[in-house]
Amino acid sequence: MFDNVWLIPLFPFIGFLINGLLGKKIKNETVIGGIGAFAVLCSFIVSCMTILNLLSLPGEERVANVKLFTWITSGHFNADIAFLIDPLSCVMIMIVTGVGFLIHLYSIGYMHGEEGFYRFFAYLNLFMFSMLLLVLGNNLLLMFVGWEGVGLCSYLLIGYYFHKKSAGDAGKKAFVMNRVGDFGFLLGVFTLFWYMGQNHNIWTIQFTELAANSHLLPTGGVVTVITLCFFVGATGKSAQIPLYTWLPDAMEGPTPVSALIHAATMVTAGVYMIGRMNYLFIRSPETLMVIAVVGACTALFAATIGTAQNDIKRVLAYSTVSQLGYMFLAMGSGAFAAGIFHLMTHAFFKACLFLGSGAVIHSMHHALHHAHSHDDAQDMRNMGGLRSKMPLTFLTFLLATIAISGIPGFSGFFSKDEILWQAFSNPHHGQLNYLLWGMGAVAAGLTAFYMFRLVFMTFFGECRITPKAKDHLHESPMVIVIPLIVLAALSVVGGYIGLPKVIGELFGGIPNYFEHYLEPVFRLSEEYMAQHAALGAEHHSATLEWGLMGLSVLIALFGIGVAFTMYVMNTELPKRFVATFPALHRAVYNKWYIDELYDYLFVNPCKALGRFLWKGFDVVVVDGAVNGVANVVMAFSGVFRFLQSGYIYNYAWSMAFGVVVILGYYVFK
Repeated sequence: MFDNVWLIPLFPFIGFLINGLLGKKIKNETVIGGIGAFAVLCSFIVSCMTILNLLSLPGEERVANVKLFTWITSGHFNADIAFLIDPLSCVMIMIVTGVGFLIHLYSIGYMHGEEGFYRFFAYLNLFMFSMLLLVLGNNLLLMFVGWEGVGLCSYLLIGYYFHKKSAGDAGKKAFVMNRVGDFGFLLGVFTLFWYMGQNHNIWTIQFTELAANSHLLPTGGVVTVITLCFFVGATGKSAQIPLYTWLPDAMEGPTPVSALIHAATMVTAGVYMIGRMNYLFIRSPETLMVIAVVGACTALFAATIGTAQNDIKRVLAYSTVSQLGYMFLAMGSGAFAAGIFHLMTHAFFKACLFLGSGAVIHSMHHALHHAHSHDDAQDMRNMGGLRSKMPLTFLTFLLATIAISGIPGFSGFFSKDEILWQAFSNPHHGQLNYLLWGMGAVAAGLTAFYMFRLVFMTFFGECRITPKAKDHLHESPMVIVIPLIVLAALSVVGGYIGLPKVIGELFGGIPNYFEHYLEPVFRLSEEYMAQHAALGAEHHSATLEWGLMGLSVLIALFGIGVAFTMYVMNTELPKRFVATFPALHRAVYNKWYIDELYDYLFVNPCKALGRFLWKGFDVVVVDGAVNGVANVVMAFSGVFRFLQSGYIYNYAWSMAFGVVVILGYYVFK
């Protein structure tokens, strides 16, 4: 039934090989882009067939391991090239290939005329292959291969404009910070394998086998150590505090790269990994608390930074960091299905927002180029009034903005509200739940504010570029607009497959289809929570849930109202606010100086150590020792070379001197 699943990662890999090896000779952009997009479309078609086959099975039978061949066998250790097909992996492949195909299609128009066009599509296809390997792998080692693959591709794509120092630095920053997280991931793998083998003689890293034997794991203790190690890996890949600073800098790559990394692929890997190993994380209340606190802090902290940024892509970057914080808040609350649900809806509206910002930047570049202007095409202070010039882009962008703001009826509302409710009502964190809900609600209000600030500064008011440049602003070609329309539609309707229980009951008992679909994946966690629920745990009423839902919506509407007042009704208010609170604005604008703090604490000391090892140890000690030996040999040879003059009389005198010395020795001894 699932024999063809290996084709899902294979198609993008073939696209990578064709464009990577032959793209420079093909030269035709339509052919190169068509190969890259068609490869992902084929993967999407096979993914659709796979999920349909899965849905035809009873719920308890919706899991299959498809082994291709044995990869590594060494003693107790065994790893296969094999794929795990279950509801969670099918959700992920649908998101990755579906949104990924739209981004590939968009890239054909957006990257037109770029030097290295074939290289870009080769990297994109390799990225898709790596991500699909990550979500389909049936064991931790194969997941880690995909995990490292997306890290490599992010380095290549973020640094695509490698002639720019800022792009090269951003690529290196992403690569290094992800290696820090990956070290934690590997420690988690090693410790888990050792513990299960040494204590229970179960030597495995296969997910289904680990799940089947999860009852042998204790609560807390070594499991806390293991899960915290895995969470370190997740913080690096999914940009959580403290390893989040690489993600905003990833904006140095082309906009389709930002959409691919931020929406559907790499940054969701940490969330997926925790969801995949939910049966492990649920056994460590300490780790769950750490995840929930880090997620809530990241959601709120990144949202504050987004309120003061002027680069359109950078606003969206901090929005991604904040939304990932929501997903981790859900995971830390034990609401794994809610976290995956928000991962899906976020993929729709965030991809739409990034591609919409790319359409704006594309049009601005074109206009400024024709006007011979050197203004920044990504600075929102140079925009304004674009809704009349780019109506389709404006409409799709507005719909996605409403969705991310959590307005009822749109996808983001359903997933965000479910997370906030689970953060408030879960039985894991006691009184801390109230604080977690409050932080999430405030972050939601800030999200609504900075996203509508972006919309008002970009699409409303008067256009702030020169009249000559303004005449060249236009709607993007349809190859760019069509993906926006599809993603905007999904941003509106994508949440209806996961209606919260209270809303479903309001409409005649409509179930939460998404949560029901994922039940087999999270069944062990649900059973564990049912067995270990705290005595006297609170049972919250539907009235309370409705009240909190309404309050969170009011907070979001308040944020929108503040943005409308400041950036439409009275555009002098932002200047007056900055003048009144200059230090606060400067701190937020400079991202709370976290990059500078990291430079001071880590980067500069590492550079100083490197310089010392170079100039102090390598040059003085190592080179000094080697050169010193050479100098001593040269000094001796400089003396003895006079004995080899080549003149006969010198040799005769030497022989005579030798004879005299020998005779003198025998005479006077």
